[in-house]
Amino acid sequence: MPLVTTTEMFKKAYTGGYAIGAFNVNNMEIVQGITEAAKEVDAPLILQVSKGARAYANHTYLVKLVESAIIETGLPICLHLDHGDSFETCKSCIDGGFTSVMIDASSKPFAENIEITKKVVEYAHDHGVVVEAELGSLAGVEDEVQVSAEDSSYTRPEEVEEFVNKTGCDSLAIAIGTSHGAYKFTAAQCTRNEKGELVPPPLRFDILDEVVKRLPGFPIVLHGSSSVPQNYVKMINENGGKMPDAVGIPEEQLREAARSAVCKINIDSDLRLAMTGTIRQFFAEHPDKFDPREYLKPARANIKELVKHKLINVLGCNGKASELL
Repeated sequence: MPLVTTTEMFKKAYTGGYAIGAFNVNNMEIVQGITEAAKEVDAPLILQVSKGARAYANHTYLVKLVESAIIETGLPICLHLDHGDSFETCKSCIDGGFTSVMIDASSKPFAENIEITKKVVEYAHDHGVVVEAELGSLAGVEDEVQVSAEDSSYTRPEEVEEFVNKTGCDSLAIAIGTSHGAYKFTAAQCTRNEKGELVPPPLRFDILDEVVKRLPGFPIVLHGSSSVPQNYVKMINENGGKMPDAVGIPEEQLREAARSAVCKINIDSDLRLAMTGTIRQFFAEHPDKFDPREYLKPARANIKELVKHKLINVLGCNGKASELL
């Protein structure tokens, strides 16, 4: 089957009380780990590519890897541009076979965000492609997206109706307290539990609820939603890494969001942590090894297990792919 858009995925996710996982991909092993997990649990997928991933791996290679995954799994898969920063970048991906793009003009003034987003929407819709936009700015670092905590801002619910109506976007990423990267919060923003571990501030579900009231039935997206698994942080630190106080979004809060209007949840840093932790441990235990296949194989396997857990226990989209075929 060909690549699909998110239109039907989001309709079913909204009414079904689950979310679709949007996993960032950069190479073959990451694509394989994600899609093999989804195949085993019958989950639809969004595989997303950032500007940085396109620069690293080449647009054509990434498209063909995702197309190969469809051939191997038979799953409904959407290929999405994550954080497109200009009309030109979005156009390049639309012309190059993507079925969904995100235009992120959230750093611009409200009126300019509308203007840029509307231009992308018009071009995308003319080519059968759907568009995700963003209101509010998430803190953190992800590829070329770097927003300080001081410059971040929650989404203003009173703006969402005008924004969606004027742009015609198909889904909306909102800022309710998630953050990019593995260091989502400073220690000062968190409390500590009895084990001394950082506990991040809760997500602003009051903002989400107000957005849902103003945009009934409209699909909402959460960026910066990795949970930063502490077993992989520990694995990295025990094998030469230095990641003190890395903390993510509690999975139970993401599951609560998925039961509401959140139809797409982005996960990237968790995949990187699983891969890096596994490889660091492999080299510590096998300093004589040098064959990439030997250390990428267990890294791929751990990505697969991580993604299966997310699909079942966090997103709740297991068993839903068959409904879209």
